[in-house]
Amino acid sequence: QVQLVESGGGLVQAGGSLRLSCAVSGRTFSNNIMGWFRQAPGKEREFVAATTRIGFNTYYKHYADSAKGRFTCSRDNAKNTLYLQMNSLQPGDTAVYYCAASDYSGSDFIRDQYRYNYWGQGTQVTVSS
Repeated sequence: QVQLVESGGGLVQAGGSLRLSCAVSGRTFSNNIMGWFRQAPGKEREFVAATTRIGFNTYYKHYADSAKGRFTCSRDNAKNTLYLQMNSLQPGDTAVYYCAASDYSGSDFIRDQYRYNYWGQGTQVTVSS
């Protein structure tokens, strides 16, 4: 059974940083798309960042405009873990953050949440002003 477990969320002041982790068990996704989404209260879930293998030991990363320059998505295949380093956090980043993994590889569907097959339970990130 595939399980994705997020950790690292919490309360932080504006301008602060958090590092989210997503530990995967049950199978590996080293060749597949893995990413982060978030959902703020009263809003739809939105894409944040993702990474996928596009060649030998070569990974493509893609970010939402809101995350570019502030967030870094990375993966440690040896640990079967996905990370999201978030810097310069703002109150608008407050949301539940979800880790997700896909049976797909390549970059075509990297932003499409409906192409992700496995989801974590989410971790709350709250940024105070």
